[in-house]
Amino acid sequence: MADDKERKTLEERNQMSDLERLRHSCAHVMATAIARLWPDAQFSAGPPVEGGFFYDVDLKHRISPDDFPVIEAEMKKVVKANQVFEREVISREQAIEMAQKGRLAALEERDVPSVFKIDLLEEIPEGEEISIFKNGDFWDLCAGPHVGRTGNCKAFKLMSVASAFYKGDASKPQLQRIYGTCFKNKTLLTEHLDQLEEAKKRDHRRLGRELGLFHFDEMVGQGLPLWKPKGSIIRRQLQDFIAGELDKQGYHQVFTPHIGKLDLYRTSGHFPYYEESQYPPFAEREALRKLTEDDSSCGDLMNALRQGAVEGFMLKPMNCPHHIRIFASDHHSYRDLPVRLAEFGTVYRWEQSGELGGITRTRSFTQDDAHLFCTPEQLGEEIQGCLGLVKTVFGVLGMSDYTVRLSLRDPDSSKYVGDPDNWDKAEDALRDAVQSLGVDYTEEPGEAAFYGPKIDFVVKDVIGREWQLGTVQVDYNLPERFDLSYVGADNKPHRPVMIHRAPFGSLERFVGLLIEHFEGKFPVWLAPEQVRVLSISEKHNAYAKEVTSMLAEAGVRAASDISDDKIGAKIRLARLDRVPYMLVTGAREEESQSVSVRHRDREDLGTMTRNDFVGQVCEEIRTRSL
Repeated sequence: MADDKERKTLEERNQMSDLERLRHSCAHVMATAIARLWPDAQFSAGPPVEGGFFYDVDLKHRISPDDFPVIEAEMKKVVKANQVFEREVISREQAIEMAQKGRLAALEERDVPSVFKIDLLEEIPEGEEISIFKNGDFWDLCAGPHVGRTGNCKAFKLMSVASAFYKGDASKPQLQRIYGTCFKNKTLLTEHLDQLEEAKKRDHRRLGRELGLFHFDEMVGQGLPLWKPKGSIIRRQLQDFIAGELDKQGYHQVFTPHIGKLDLYRTSGHFPYYEESQYPPFAEREALRKLTEDDSSCGDLMNALRQGAVEGFMLKPMNCPHHIRIFASDHHSYRDLPVRLAEFGTVYRWEQSGELGGITRTRSFTQDDAHLFCTPEQLGEEIQGCLGLVKTVFGVLGMSDYTVRLSLRDPDSSKYVGDPDNWDKAEDALRDAVQSLGVDYTEEPGEAAFYGPKIDFVVKDVIGREWQLGTVQVDYNLPERFDLSYVGADNKPHRPVMIHRAPFGSLERFVGLLIEHFEGKFPVWLAPEQVRVLSISEKHNAYAKEVTSMLAEAGVRAASDISDDKIGAKIRLARLDRVPYMLVTGAREEESQSVSVRHRDREDLGTMTRNDFVGQVCEEIRTRSL
């Protein structure tokens, strides 16, 4: 079955992994159970997805988690029956007749048609094979593939229920989407469920709120994060870290506006190619006034903007066109290359509300973006430099478990732009660079951006979840579209090669990952508050303030707790706030000009002179120790 996305071909469906087949089959087991319990259920799509499967259903009864035990009990009966998944190829006429009689996604013929299946049948191209799958009395329109029997689907669990518009279209009926998961055996299922429980403890949305890192406000808008002071410290530390590495590699920092003319994005191909994922374009005030006087509609305005009849602007969806224009503003000789331009640039994408997720999926985000312009001869060395930068970032943050994904074009697809020979050169250059890394990598045809192939780094966090982060992309296409050139040694114009790279990807997404990876317990150099000084009683408040000032003068982010709470309560609060170090100050410490050091994880570290502690913590910060 298809998801709300672009319809898959039969060949793509048959490339399902063994786990995807199992989960696809378990979706049918779940549908069989629901059809037994509620025969009036109308089913839409039931695909395998990352982490499990779902099935969309239209049903008068509102399914809730309270219904899950009943559904699961019925699923167990279907599994125990060990029904064969039987594929039958039928004609379009037979399929339509079955759907009209309500027989598809059902246990028997019904008085009402299988309405969604009739609609889905219309999407199947003429000449494409149509098939149904049967398990017991449950028949469903389905291209497959499936496992052999329902008995293979023993290790399952229903997870959640949500609302979803049919085909993701808000103008169509709202269905109930029931999510589940399935594994080869119960041991793997248990490990997955334990991982999910651990993930709940580390959820960046909860921790971000509790630790005061960021905030979403309805008056500001969905998917538009507000960075609070503590979160801003983390973000600034990451930016300073990467900026220092960029300086070492000869990058030049630039700044660009948050909007640009539509002509800029037409030239780059971002408009209208990515139109559905961009904020709508807007016109100048004078153009709007003229259109209003002409009684033009909103549709007329949008058409005029699309056609270029009216000059328009747009919140920038990408930084690269702006960097290209900076490069193009100067005359370049081959001796000037490579030119490396970097920016922490904020971009804007129109994500559907259902796709937003804390700060890991937002409508406004900042990329640690850079674009390199080099000669073809410099390409290999520049790619190596980009990959080295990504490795440095991962190394400093202790992310050693990662793989590399090489996204290539699908030669049979028409979505890609540019000269095929240039694509071949770009793919070969990236492949050579990846192989030199000495890490596991996969090649994924059809996953390249429309303008060039790319390398994606996929990192595993401490609980085994995968996150796609750093990206390096070779681009022969945009220099062509913008007619970029440099003067070669032969005194003739030549086309530069462009590299896009972003070690963090989105800063928002990266911070979300770090919050969950460290469970909010950031290493000292990243922690918003690095040290908290705790006075035992009011008599020692002045000494606590003195120690705090000494730390601040040394560049340490420190605060003092001189409240009336008992010392035990102060320690508990500091640990809840994930402060790395707590310094207890009392009469003994004041007399000896020392501090009693506690660590949030390593507990009591004993007494140190305050000078020794300042030196130790400053060294941890300087070396970015984990």
